[in-house]
Amino acid sequence: MLVYITDTSGKRRRRRAAFTLIEIMIVVMIMGLLALVAIPNVKKYLGSAKYQSIIANLKAIELAKLTWGNESRKGDDAVPTETDLDPYFGGGHFPAAIAGEVYHIGSLKERPTATAGTWLSPTIDTDKEIALNEPKQAP
Repeated sequence: MLVYITDTSGKRRRRRAAFTLIEIMIVVMIMGLLALVAIPNVKKYLGSAKYQSIIANLKAIELAKLTWGNESRKGDDAVPTETDLDPYFGGGHFPAAIAGEVYHIGSLKERPTATAGTWLSPTIDTDKEIALNEPKQAP
């Protein structure tokens, strides 16, 4: 910001006004408060997004499993492997772990599950098994 100052001789001089140390400290403090509020919310939403991604993978595994069973004319007790299901996924690969979880395919009559891995959200139990028919746990 430019400030014009008139000196004793009547001449106008330009002087560059700078921020004071106090003003800079206030801005840094406000930014710190905003970060203090935002970081826990970001962690919570990342944990929730990972959970939703795992549920989406479980739905894709179930659909691939049913399609494999219908195409290969297998009974309800047949258990497909990841290699059997690979062609039924986009990219031709079984879904990768998102947060260190392990997918359990099971037989055609069972729904797939996932054992929870590492989460960013401390409110989700890491020893819990995630299944499609369970209601969403609030992170």
